[in-house]
Amino acid sequence: LRDALKRAASAFKAHGPRFALAGSYALWAYGAPEPVHDVDFVVAEADAEAAEVTLRKAGFQIVHVPEDWLFKAYPDDDVLVDVLYQLNGASVDVTTLGSAEVLDVLAIRMPVLPPTVVVSERLRSLNEHHCDFAALLPAARAVREQVDWDAVRVATAD
Repeated sequence: LRDALKRAASAFKAHGPRFALAGSYALWAYGAPEPVHDVDFVVAEADAEAAEVTLRKAGFQIVHVPEDWLFKAYPDDDVLVDVLYQLNGASVDVTTLGSAEVLDVLAIRMPVLPPTVVVSERLRSLNEHHCDFAALLPAARAVREQVDWDAVRVATAD
């Protein structure tokens, strides 16, 4: 996963489009436990095709899935990179990308979505068909001092 994260981020940095590390690896960059499932990046919805081209040129196999808010990129058979261009039905845009903080992640400087945004989006993704807080709790606990909980309450009020 770490190698895939570095390869994808390096490709985006070199060839565009604008991106940010998201999901569990974003929380990991702020001190949460390291994820074991996949790596998530966000790009603006208008840049999804450019992101696909960049990763394909970097050697990733691109897979389009029925969900119309992301595509999957595989650098090899066992590793998955999700590239999201919508978060919970809302297009990723310059405001979302602009909220990212540039951090050193695995010796590569890259934009990383802040914990408040990641926790809010993860909570908003829970619903009556999938409402498992257990996976989020260790990460939220680890970054709790870095989260604006009032902003999370507003973002998840619905």
